[in-house]
Amino acid sequence: MNNVWFITGASKGFGLEMTQQLLAKGDKVAATTRNKTELEKLIGTNENFLPLAMNIVDEADVKRAVDETVSKFGKLDFVVNNAGYGLFGSVEELSDEESRKNFDVNVFGSLNVIRQSLPILRKQRSGHIFNISSIGGYLGDFSGFGIYCATKFAVIGFTEALAVEAKDFGIKVTAVLPGYFRTNFLNSDSLVTPKTEISDYAGARESQRVHQEQISNNQPGDPVKGVAAIIEAAENENPPVHLFLGSDAYGLAVSKADAMKAELEQWKELTVNTDF
Repeated sequence: MNNVWFITGASKGFGLEMTQQLLAKGDKVAATTRNKTELEKLIGTNENFLPLAMNIVDEADVKRAVDETVSKFGKLDFVVNNAGYGLFGSVEELSDEESRKNFDVNVFGSLNVIRQSLPILRKQRSGHIFNISSIGGYLGDFSGFGIYCATKFAVIGFTEALAVEAKDFGIKVTAVLPGYFRTNFLNSDSLVTPKTEISDYAGARESQRVHQEQISNNQPGDPVKGVAAIIEAAENENPPVHLFLGSDAYGLAVSKADAMKAELEQWKELTVNTDF
């Protein structure tokens, strides 16, 4: 019996590519987006395809979409929390409203999906949840991406806890940490910039310029290969809790681990001498 996937943010980037690859291999896909008509045009007609308009920050709407998926396909095997958006701006520049909106979509939206899909997976005693984070969820030293990185750090945090909590039910949980992939993530329709800029933050402005003018459309990661790697991990009996994607992500993660170990050793005496 073919697997049933529930994918959020399916109209572009990894979500769209994953929907296309899974349908090509014969799996059943419930794909959610804000614009159902756009998604239908991109995918076309397929009996294994269920396009769903869904507001990820409305938990009742999320429940409706999950229920429609199970009603049509009879079960739920894989949940992919892919919906999210990039937010640029220094920590001081971004307002409370701008910051909270990024958390609402990138963090609380995924939690809405998890809360509504887990009862089904628990009843089945099977399933696999993929939470799409970022290399920015492992290290946050990207000037101008502090709040965005904070959302992706949060995704790693609840993924690690959920992996332990869900294990007894036969449910697997994986956080995906892509590096720079050649999607539309840095395009103006996906990367939100601050409403109010502070001129003192020259480093942030330069980071923004580099990302939008140099890195955009020149990213080293191939989204076709990135999605194929996620699908391969899904087919593995013992998938990782952290799946880094891209040579850049690997290099940055290793450098962070090395730097953290060095810092721990440098300050070890001050650290350990705080016990009773």
